Amino acid sequence: MHVIALATSVTDLKNDDDMPLLLAACEELGVPAEVCAWDDPGVDWSRYAHVVLRSTWNYIECREEFLAWAERVAATTNLVNPLSVVRWASDKHYLADLAARGVPVVPSRFVEPGEDARAALRDFLATNGQAAELVVKPTVGSYSKNVKRFAGTAEDEATEHIVRLLEQNRSVILQPYLSSVDQVGETNLTYFDRVYSHAIRKSALLMSDGTVNGPTPDFRATRVADADEQAVALAILDATADHLGLGRPLLYGRVDLIRGNDGRPLLLELDICEPSLSFPFCDGGAMRFARVLGQLLQSQESGA
Repeated sequence: MHVIALATSVTDLKNDDDMPLLLAACEELGVPAEVCAWDDPGVDWSRYAHVVLRSTWNYIECREEFLAWAERVAATTNLVNPLSVVRWASDKHYLADLAARGVPVVPSRFVEPGEDARAALRDFLATNGQAAELVVKPTVGSYSKNVKRFAGTAEDEATEHIVRLLEQNRSVILQPYLSSVDQVGETNLTYFDRVYSHAIRKSALLMSDGTVNGPTPDFRATRVADADEQAVALAILDATADHLGLGRPLLYGRVDLIRGNDGRPLLLELDICEPSLSFPFCDGGAMRFARVLGQLLQSQESGA
């Protein structure tokens, strides 16, 4: 029998709010699926028809080990999304690749280990019209870990944080903090097999006083993405597939957009490696994903 492995981690499963809903949907549709931790050495991944990356979020602390694991899995079975996607999308340098393809991306300045942090910051501020506020974060990371918001005038504090990350041999990304995040939040759009499924509104995470907004009941809320947001998100997914030379659309992905000062949707983050898909905040999302997984199994069984 063909079975799908839903890959999590030993520590992250308890925080995966999508998994119970996805498992229930798979069971209802008769899609055989099991939950396995990527960092459990006892798992025989070759016994699964597909290994679907879900909540492998702790990889940010051991990316090279995670990529080595992904390579071993891809050598023995089908890794979803594919290995090329995992390598590329697990580091936010991908934003530069998409910007080069004409994707509207939040302006980004990368700072590499060995660079002069203060000089890089000053260059960023000069290039971005002396941004009133900016965000400093590592290129490999998730949620708010090591992500900080600074006033554009707080040069010493921002430089200190950049230096701290560079000394850990981490690459850093600098972006302007756009006021639309405080006003209307960001929109996270989820797609399955290039088809729009659902979206949520996410409130501002980084507060101006340096604190991080906790997961309050209204931090995430269901919304219908606007037509221009859906058009931009689909163009981003297509540009990604073209850039990576994929022969088919991505099976799943989340596109996070915020509006620029001119009102245009801009790409903040593209999560196509192990995205949280916001199933508790939408109707039918888990069922739609389970249906796509079932079709994946059927196509393999039929030899398509």
